[in-house]
Amino acid sequence: MKIRRKLLLAAATSLALVGIAAPATRPAFAAALTEVTNFGSNPGGMRMHIYVPDSRPANPAIVVAMHGCGGSGPAFYSSSEFASLADRYQFIVIYPSAMQEAGFGKCFDTWSAAAKQRNGGSDPVSIASMVAYAGRQYSADLNRVYATGSSSGGMMTQHMLAVYPDLFKAGASFMGVPFNCFAGAADYPPGGQCTSGSMNRTPQQWGDAVRQAYPGYAGPRPRVQLWHGTADTLVPYQLLQESIEQWTDVFGLSQTPTSSDTPQANWNRRRYADAAGTVQVEAYSVQGAGHSLPSSGMAASAIAFFGLTTTPSPSTSASTSNSPSPSTSPSTSPSSSGACRVTGTISAWNTGLTANLTITNTGATGINGWSLGFTLPSGQTITSGWNATYSPTAGQVTARNVGYNAAIPAGGSVSVGFQATHTGNTAKPASFSLNGMPCAVA
Repeated sequence: MKIRRKLLLAAATSLALVGIAAPATRPAFAAALTEVTNFGSNPGGMRMHIYVPDSRPANPAIVVAMHGCGGSGPAFYSSSEFASLADRYQFIVIYPSAMQEAGFGKCFDTWSAAAKQRNGGSDPVSIASMVAYAGRQYSADLNRVYATGSSSGGMMTQHMLAVYPDLFKAGASFMGVPFNCFAGAADYPPGGQCTSGSMNRTPQQWGDAVRQAYPGYAGPRPRVQLWHGTADTLVPYQLLQESIEQWTDVFGLSQTPTSSDTPQANWNRRRYADAAGTVQVEAYSVQGAGHSLPSSGMAASAIAFFGLTTTPSPSTSASTSNSPSPSTSPSTSPSSSGACRVTGTISAWNTGLTANLTITNTGATGINGWSLGFTLPSGQTITSGWNATYSPTAGQVTARNVGYNAAIPAGGSVSVGFQATHTGNTAKPASFSLNGMPCAVA
């Protein structure tokens, strides 16, 4: 019994450390976190808090940010960077509070049969009701809804992407597990097979679990970003690979990443792009990290993955008191071309060529830190470049800003280029994505 108490205390302490990075300082006039009651159907008996920036566009995006076991929405608001990022990029943040007891206190229900089906009941229905409320009350853009969370919240992030693929556009899961990893309440930590370190299913088995959550659904699936510390023993690191297998199978992608890099010290990233070059699954292995994510800067990477660093500028008519009709359909979601444009020219000779690319930020807010993804035509290999770093040198390439050109103001441009060898194909890349979002090509 003493051993079990020590285990639970250590686990609770570890969970309490999740998101310990202090949020960026917000101005004194920043909006306050507000609790909402009677937000709609609430079979999970959950509490809802919402953060709505004073400055925002007429139809702001929504981020649902979920805490770990034993935490709460207000605690995650205070200990994570999402609210400060909402001030900067003008989106709404919903902070649900789980109310169902599990091994480490109150956790999000990712184990019950009701929770594993779209509109089946329990916490997922409650969270969907919170999103609908934000759409009604603040004219939020229901075509730009995103999920993120840590530990239990990271588990629920993957869960919501499976159960409500028509509601969420993308998610960022920190220290989560694949959808349907838990067989039932008895399988939830601290015991059970899912987090024992021995969970191993085939990609198709994982993918089938997602497809069965909403039978017959044939629409687009939300993009997925995954984060896990290599020293995490509470939610074993090997579950990152199981999640990768699940979501790459859902998208019909190869298990082999289209690119891999280290965008920051100790952040090893694998990306899985589709034939058009859009990154559908992105996985970060954080070297040496335990059960302590997200740490500083990771929330910003999640928001960039969502494409929210190029949100529309605030409308002068936006206020915290507007209450549009529930039937109003927001119409300011990003187009399929994203908020960027790439123009390019090729100069070729014998077995060599140079490419000059101009990246234009067509959004209404500036970009601070960028990566441009594209696929080199067959037979081309980059030998050198300027105004960006390029990795790898063939196939699916990512060009990243250097120190002096990280910022692209609204309406501004940066020019980059590279020299490459070729075997006869001198075409320029057919498509580009900026920070994971597709660009128009001119």
